[in-house]
Amino acid sequence: MPTTILNNLTVNYFDSGSGEAVVFLHGWGCSFSIFEPFLNILKSHRRVVALDLPGFGESGEPPHGWSLDEYADFTEGFLSLVGVESAVMIGHSFGGRIIIKLASRKERRVKITKAVLIGSAGVRPPRTLKKRARAAFYKLGRRVLSAGFIKRRFPDLLERWRLRTASADYRNASPIMRESLVKVVNEDLTPLLSSVPCPTLLIWGGGDTATPLSDGKTMERLIPDAGLVVYGGAGHYSFLERKAEVLAVLNSFLGTAAG
Repeated sequence: MPTTILNNLTVNYFDSGSGEAVVFLHGWGCSFSIFEPFLNILKSHRRVVALDLPGFGESGEPPHGWSLDEYADFTEGFLSLVGVESAVMIGHSFGGRIIIKLASRKERRVKITKAVLIGSAGVRPPRTLKKRARAAFYKLGRRVLSAGFIKRRFPDLLERWRLRTASADYRNASPIMRESLVKVVNEDLTPLLSSVPCPTLLIWGGGDTATPLSDGKTMERLIPDAGLVVYGGAGHYSFLERKAEVLAVLNSFLGTAAG
């Protein structure tokens, strides 16, 4: 796969085929290779571009914990670098966050003609009593373990406690990517959904527990031109569990021949 340098970061990417561009953005903790079956089929009909986002796969890690806006800026900069001016954008989970952020901007360098959001993240879950109690417990623990005399005597105790209570994505990330994860997941994109101007296909697994189906229904309700396809029994990676069915839906939405 080719690589390039952007903002002093090495970017590993895929670029094949010709015609209107279709850009794939992967989810947190993944790389563009997760889309390989779709890349290899769609490149027969379109120009297909995908990249390992900074901090994932074989691309370099950002110099500090990036916000979602910084990931969106970098993605737009990369697409300009490889000559993509207009594209259909397809994103899974975290990749969907980036697409929502880009599509909702009034000014951007890359025109998004259509969007496909697969189990997209971005809708902040409701603050249930249990979640509020957990957050309060976490803040109390952080305050206690950050006390000067405890930090001096047990300098790594706070981080060890944080890792015990954190998600798998947080535990598996480097310190910089943990900082990025916190910034990204704490941004609620719900207010931006009504500003997504392009036709949007939402693909969801009915059994998705990472980004529940209720998130997809919220996006369908708030995005002006959106349609939701649900695969009952499929989970967060519905596009891998139902490859043939998802490819057929994508071909219909993109106007390409059946793969």
